[in-house]
Amino acid sequence: MGHFSSMFSGLARSFSIKKVKNNNGTCDAKEAADEMVKDAKKKEMILKSCGYVYAEGSNNSASVFSKRGEKGVNQDCAIVWEGFGCQEDMIFCGIFDGHGPWGHYVAKHVRNSMPSSLLCNWQKTLAQTALLEPELDLEGSNKKFSRFDIWKHSYLKTCASVDQELEHHRKIDSYNSGTTAITIVRQGDVIYVSNVGDSRAVLATSSDEGSMVAIQLTLDFKPNLPQEKERIIGCNGRVFCMKDEPGVHRVWQPDTEAPGLAMSRAFGDYCIKEYGLVSVPEVTQRHISAKDHFIILASDGIWDVITNQEAIEIVSSTAERPKAAKRLVEQAVRAWKKKRRGIAMDDMSVVCLFLHSSSSSPSLSQHVQHATTFK
Repeated sequence: MGHFSSMFSGLARSFSIKKVKNNNGTCDAKEAADEMVKDAKKKEMILKSCGYVYAEGSNNSASVFSKRGEKGVNQDCAIVWEGFGCQEDMIFCGIFDGHGPWGHYVAKHVRNSMPSSLLCNWQKTLAQTALLEPELDLEGSNKKFSRFDIWKHSYLKTCASVDQELEHHRKIDSYNSGTTAITIVRQGDVIYVSNVGDSRAVLATSSDEGSMVAIQLTLDFKPNLPQEKERIIGCNGRVFCMKDEPGVHRVWQPDTEAPGLAMSRAFGDYCIKEYGLVSVPEVTQRHISAKDHFIILASDGIWDVITNQEAIEIVSSTAERPKAAKRLVEQAVRAWKKKRRGIAMDDMSVVCLFLHSSSSSPSLSQHVQHATTFK
């Protein structure tokens, strides 16, 4: 990649949206991001239902499926945005797993807010970096700011602002409700992964011997993880298992057996935020090689009964890419009925992001093919 100044200029030109001015005469990044969302929706490049995304000429394609469990309304939701930020080489994917009485509303709110907020913060960070280092070579060895630094900073700002906005939302009660969020941005041959909670991202890649192997890209943020437990206890929260749930560690308030969260990071859940629960994401990156095939994003209902290796084998053995996510969910449902008989099945949601084009990919007349909506 060339100098940062030329990259930023090219980026600005490629947005192909009307620049919006605020009262100070400067470009309002938030309004610009909102315009990008409207433009993407108009071009049917954002999928928020079960279905398949494939843009002609793109390396990216994604299969999405969600199934309601046995606990009531489906509190999972997902998103795929092809051409994220009006960039041909970018795609945004996410799974959001809500919990609590208002969990489905919280999950949908975070899903709807995060992409535009991330774009806004990404643009601001790019602009600020360009001012500080106008001749910065992002690929150079003496760089102060890398692409990863920019994305990590953008994600940290985004998660903080989305969580703060949620706390003051007048129509959503998130005091005792929340959501996890696992998202990926692919930019060219690099993926940036952000994880808040216990959903998971798994990469399918080829080993040197040629077999397909699973690489877990994220950490399941459970309360019993040493660094998570230390933070929670340091904030006067408690971590322990219920007698009828051995092995399931939960977060509790100091003097009350509530709320009993089974994850240590989440948006919302303000009843426990002062006692160690955080919405700070873990942000990582990975360079994609020819050996890497696809990434599975899934809510914890899948991983409760399916191993990483089983998941990639199910997806890789699915003849048609559009059916990959649905087949994984169906196999997980069968596994749940065998392994967890008598326990109410959790909601299950999957995004399969395929990293390379395939001759078997269907040629769609539109960018997005919808199957059915989440319920």
